[in-house]
Amino acid sequence: MVARVARKPGLTPELRRFLEAARLAGCPPDQVRRFRVAGYAPQPKQLAFHAACRVCDVAGGPNQVGTGGARGGGKSHALMMQIAADDCQRHPALKCLLLRMVGKAVRESFEDFRSRTLFALPHQYNRVEGVLTFENGSQIFLGHFRDEKDIDGYLGLEYDVIGVEEATTLTAAKYTAIRTCCRTSKEDWRPRLYSTTNPGGVGHQWYKRLFIDAFVEGTEGETRFVPATVDDNRFVNADYTRTLDELTGWLRRAWRFGDWDISAGQFFTTWSREVHVVKGFGLPLDWTAWVAVDHGFAHWMVALLLARDGDGKFYVVDEYAARGALVPTNAAGVLAMVERNGRQVDGVRVVAGADVFARTGAAGLSIAQQYLEEGIHLEAANMDRVNGAARLLGLLGDVERGIEPRLFVFERCARVIEAMPQMQHDPHRPEDVLKVDCDDEGVGGDDGYDALRYGVMEVGEMGRAYVGEY
Repeated sequence: MVARVARKPGLTPELRRFLEAARLAGCPPDQVRRFRVAGYAPQPKQLAFHAACRVCDVAGGPNQVGTGGARGGGKSHALMMQIAADDCQRHPALKCLLLRMVGKAVRESFEDFRSRTLFALPHQYNRVEGVLTFENGSQIFLGHFRDEKDIDGYLGLEYDVIGVEEATTLTAAKYTAIRTCCRTSKEDWRPRLYSTTNPGGVGHQWYKRLFIDAFVEGTEGETRFVPATVDDNRFVNADYTRTLDELTGWLRRAWRFGDWDISAGQFFTTWSREVHVVKGFGLPLDWTAWVAVDHGFAHWMVALLLARDGDGKFYVVDEYAARGALVPTNAAGVLAMVERNGRQVDGVRVVAGADVFARTGAAGLSIAQQYLEEGIHLEAANMDRVNGAARLLGLLGDVERGIEPRLFVFERCARVIEAMPQMQHDPHRPEDVLKVDCDDEGVGGDDGYDALRYGVMEVGEMGRAYVGEY
């Protein structure tokens, strides 16, 4: 049974609309009454989430409910209010865990949430312990983790309700482990786990498989999912919406529109072989050229020859790649790459990652000094990972949105072409690319990407190649 809107005197049009929306969403009358007592008026997608949470009461119903998919959809508020204003108020002595990565964030957000929204619900809050206690004995424990190993501290404990913020920051194994804590000895209560999330992160694939695929295919059993974007939250300010609209690549698809079809967190979603890979041609003498090196031995050594034309477009012209080769062999390969494109190595700048400048070996020579003995003077590359990834995103453009690309790769540059579509975002630092090594057979790895990142960071904001002493 769901709440029905009675046309009683005193019902304002706004309240009547809210009650009607709650009825259509499937919220039971007692849930709606509790929300009104708490002074909480959920928006339509939040109401859909709350209704799904109450289906967990039904024998054979779901035991996991997720919501979100994009940023700014009001999912965190809905999760907290479901636990605090509904579950904890209707059943005494519930033990609830609210779990989120990094404790400071969850406690600060909870303190802000508590002061703004729980003023109508008598409770005590122990900020030091991170425990909120209601008059009927129900409690909310604020849990946190910085690394996945911190999850182990909760294993073996028992919680009637668990709320997981940003669930895709967990691996499938840790999510399964925390689910084992969601159990109860109360005969009149079905334990349940609520979660909020965005696409991307280390848990992207398992969350998509468990929640999203079942939702899309209409095969939900133990799970329910309620999608929400910033468009579903009328309280989000216009500046935040504009910020999301200005994102590019996978960030825009994931955070603005909640697109789960990004490939396991693929970073450069605007990369397209059809758009960015071109046939090679002779390097014009009036183009600025430079070389970027990601040195390696166990993993790939990749050197790229890059160039810029007069219109501000950039080209990865040629590539040298080797694995398990010593400096003399690699240096010969770099020299040959530069010379076959009509340049001399003493006429172009050659930059490399910082590891080549560390002294090593019995002779105490750095890798850079060994290259110098072979006729190649290496300079330190700008290794700013976040800005390097952002600059690459900008150079790739976005054909679907009418933003022209300014970076092109000659088809002979196999390591770059292989690496770009495989790069994923770092789940702990979404604005960065996840560091990954090749396997024992030399397959995969980010060496081609790193060399390209070093290369594009040698170009200023106005497209001017930095000038150094050769």
